[in-house]
Amino acid sequence: MKIVRISQQNIVPQQDRPNPQRLVAGNPLRHTWPVYDTTDGVCAAGIWSCETGAWRIAFADNKHEFFAVITGRVCLVDEAGHAETFGPGEAAVIPAGFRGEFRVLEPVSKYYVIVTAVSAV
Repeated sequence: MKIVRISQQNIVPQQDRPNPQRLVAGNPLRHTWPVYDTTDGVCAAGIWSCETGAWRIAFADNKHEFFAVITGRVCLVDEAGHAETFGPGEAAVIPAGFRGEFRVLEPVSKYYVIVTAVSAV
């Protein structure tokens, strides 16, 4: 076991765009630098960046995400309309089962950690 440095160095980013059926505004290009992923798929970490835009999100009932904004600004809006905005140095957890909108207000870069709960057998 060794410590894993979360960095963009020496990693080719994955690129994608939101599902067109989920788009609310724009068609932002997203980059993901997946730095760490356990072989059992329980935990993944890396860096993610995105252009401005907005789309609907629906987290699986067993998937949680911690993120910390490096640069830029994002706003998460839940189904009830409650909005939380995050900028550089701020962090949050998107809980399992969250449904709402992810809005990139200013081009953003963030660290992320995704944890997938494993059901007991």
